[in-house]
Amino acid sequence: MKHVTYGEKSVLMGDDAADVLLEYARVVADNDRADTVTLQSISPDGNTVDSAFLLNASTILMIESTNSELNPPDNTETVTELQDRIDAMTRPTAPMSEDRWQPDDQDIPGLR
Repeated sequence: MKHVTYGEKSVLMGDDAADVLLEYARVVADNDRADTVTLQSISPDGNTVDSAFLLNASTILMIESTNSELNPPDNTETVTELQDRIDAMTRPTAPMSEDRWQPDDQDIPGLR
């Protein structure tokens, strides 16, 4: 479990969710973009809640370890989705050579 502090609010979430949130925030900022992410977390009063984060270059986000023995909420699907988003922004796919446009003599006026 890790403490995630965003603005003036701190919540607890699993290590994998907190780590991927921080990495995604970095990638979003590096690419001059903005995005929202919702993850399940444990609020200060002990309830499991959905926490929504607006991420951009101005986001102030702190992740810190904790010795909490609570079971973290399941964020498996969201963690996978965020990892996919990170991969899409850091490793864009190149067009395949067979998809490239090849001019045809009939497509260019004046050529025959």
